[in-house]
Amino acid sequence: MLHIYIQKLVTGFTLAMMLLPVTAARAEQAKPEMLIYCGITMIRPMTEIARQFEQRENVKITLAQGGSEDLYQSLKKSAMGDLYLPGEPTYRTKYLAEGLLGDVVTLGYNQLAIIVKKGNPKRIKGDVRELLRNDISIIIGNAESGSVGKETKDVLEAAGIYGKVLDASVNLAPDSRGLNNAMKNGEADVILNWRATGFFPDNAKVVDVIDLNPKLAPPQALLLNLLAFSKDKAMAKRFMHYSAGEEGQAIFRKFGFLDNKSVSK
Repeated sequence: MLHIYIQKLVTGFTLAMMLLPVTAARAEQAKPEMLIYCGITMIRPMTEIARQFEQRENVKITLAQGGSEDLYQSLKKSAMGDLYLPGEPTYRTKYLAEGLLGDVVTLGYNQLAIIVKKGNPKRIKGDVRELLRNDISIIIGNAESGSVGKETKDVLEAAGIYGKVLDASVNLAPDSRGLNNAMKNGEADVILNWRATGFFPDNAKVVDVIDLNPKLAPPQALLLNLLAFSKDKAMAKRFMHYSAGEEGQAIFRKFGFLDNKSVSK
């Protein structure tokens, strides 16, 4: 009888051990998930915020990165995801009537700037008309794909020189990362890009930032939008609150962005 009891005990223990991985796998599968569409310029602070929030809420977060226009068209087509963070606020204004963008919080501000090679060897000044010089090579963003291209178009049109700068450009980059890569690869002497990207550690080693007059290039709000088809709006709203709160704002400041209290409304 004792032998039979021990055998049953061992068998039961073995079965329990076999079930542990299955149970753990099911727990992993049951973990809530979020999908955030994030403009490339903000991917670094958002990645850090997402990792902290995952630990805090036991949720899995996927960040889809790209140009702001491309991201909107992707989320519209797929009807999947929870949050959308474009690189400037006109994407909300432009598409609000389509009904996909709901509640919103401001995560901070970015501003267009002239970015040059380290040391500014061409002695470029903080004036967009410097882009018309015939002794420099320039690359700007594509207004059809990303926020930096759209903001570049708006700023240069306000200065009355967009067409001339477009004609003089060596190439058009799809987004802020493409612009910075062009500088690193020696393809241009100067670019117009979001100011914060010039302070990212890997970029700061090779470029300098030249600020533009904020009257011409005003700070642009970074708006985190709740998507109408989010499957867990409560979780998404907690993420919005966390990102706009003190912990999230400290991360945005660390990566060179103006926080959501920096600009008077």
